[in-house]
Amino acid sequence: MTVMIKENISSQTHSAPSLTGRAGGESVTILGIESSCDDTSAAVIRDGVLLSNVTASQAVHEAYGGVVPELASRAHQQNIVPVVDQALKKAGVSREELTAIAFTRGPGLMGSLLVGVSFAKGLAAALNIPMIDVNHLQGHILAHFIKTQPTEESQPPFPFLCLLVSGGNSQIVLVKAYNDMEIIGQTIDDAAGEAIDKCSKVMGLGYPGGPIIDRLARQGNPDAYHFSEPHIPGYDYSFSGLKTSFLYNLRDWMQEDPDFIEHHKEDLAASLEHTVVDILMKKLRLAARDLKIRHVAVAGGVSANTGLRQAFQDYARRYHWHVYIPPFSFTTDNAAMIAIAGYFKYQDRDFCPMEAPAYSRVSI
Repeated sequence: MTVMIKENISSQTHSAPSLTGRAGGESVTILGIESSCDDTSAAVIRDGVLLSNVTASQAVHEAYGGVVPELASRAHQQNIVPVVDQALKKAGVSREELTAIAFTRGPGLMGSLLVGVSFAKGLAAALNIPMIDVNHLQGHILAHFIKTQPTEESQPPFPFLCLLVSGGNSQIVLVKAYNDMEIIGQTIDDAAGEAIDKCSKVMGLGYPGGPIIDRLARQGNPDAYHFSEPHIPGYDYSFSGLKTSFLYNLRDWMQEDPDFIEHHKEDLAASLEHTVVDILMKKLRLAARDLKIRHVAVAGGVSANTGLRQAFQDYARRYHWHVYIPPFSFTTDNAAMIAIAGYFKYQDRDFCPMEAPAYSRVSI
């Protein structure tokens, strides 16, 4: 099994609100642990400032065209100890200096979650410090409040809208506070990232499809082909129709030219990306207009997509939005977002009991 460990510390992160630490002005040092899917990650945050963020990625799933839960959980068991150890060393922090341990409790793959949850429980019990459970989806949104310097002050003000897009989620979230979030729109079937991955698989481009489609789209014409866009009321999304439209069109074109994909893969990728981004932004624009909110953020794995990032900039100019786009290192699953969420919850002494189980499915 091949794993790749990398450290992500970005100087472009957004700052957290000024919050007090322990009584008497002592520093608050949070170890964050993320293991919801196929990345094992650990991060250390002290008083809201990121000191380290180490992630071990799993390459074994590429051969299967998707994440294999059993292989993922086995890799987490191999990676969790060295990843946490490296995160502490990079931060220059000893275990005895930790104030609390924040961990992803869900949603995610149960086997993967259990590795992180069990490790957090064991370490917290050994150090006699509190545990803080974090909702993975809220963590993605709160990634906007990670800071690498104490003086950073560029976080979105409350309330703001956040487009949360990943392989498993496409949601518009009204963020009223770090602990008060409301989903006002979400996909009724496939998520945006899931649709992209499946279309990439149909084209035989490999897994994960998102980065491949992104790269090819930069070389193609976004207006070359037109695919079906759903007509769903309100702020909800649907991507199953787009996926079906893409498949049927591809089938018809390949009847005329068996090598159609190879001859037109750049234009296909660009047109697919353009359609997905258009669907996402139209609903987000509708929500921002109706709620009269101009502070708009994006989070989740798909927020790394170049076309979506450019669309946010375009909409900012067109509709006078203030947009917040995370650094690439905080778009995918990472423990820094879990640590900052845990830091916020620590201020309210919102701790987790030792008997709390992991959960595979949950909403914000």
